[in-house]
Amino acid sequence: MIVSGLAPNGGLNLSGPGTRARFTARMRLLRHADFERVYKKGRRHFAAHMTVFYLRRAQGEGLRVGFTVGKVLGGAVERNRMKRRLRESVRLRWPGVRVPVDVVINPKKSVLKLEFAELGNEVGQAFEVIQKSVEKRTT
Repeated sequence: MIVSGLAPNGGLNLSGPGTRARFTARMRLLRHADFERVYKKGRRHFAAHMTVFYLRRAQGEGLRVGFTVGKVLGGAVERNRMKRRLRESVRLRWPGVRVPVDVVINPKKSVLKLEFAELGNEVGQAFEVIQKSVEKRTT
C-alpha cells in the first residue's frame, strides 16, 4: 500500500492505491528567517551521519522540515542527491507529531554512501528524540 497526502489531523492519510504522500510546502521550512531562528534558539541532536536542529513554534500545527547542504559537501549534483535522499527518508518516516516544531537537517558527506534503509532509520530515530524532547518540555 502506498500512502497519500496529509490527513486534516496532521497524520498521514492511508487512502487510495497508486497515490503517495507528498512533501508539500506546508511541511517544509522555506524562509531564511525560519532556518536562522531554529539554529539560534533551537536544540540539537547529533547522529552519526547528520545533525538535526529543532525548535518548537509558538503557533501553527505539525512538523516543518528543512535541509541545509553546504558547498563544502560537494558539487551541485552531490548536494542535490543528498537532499533528495533526505527528503524521501523524511517523507517515508513522517512522524505523527501534532505539536508545532521546526526541524533543520544538516547531513554529513557520508549520507551519499549510506544505505537508504540505514538513512531512514537514522531519520526515524531523530524524529523519536525530537518528539520525546518536545513532549517532555510541554508537560
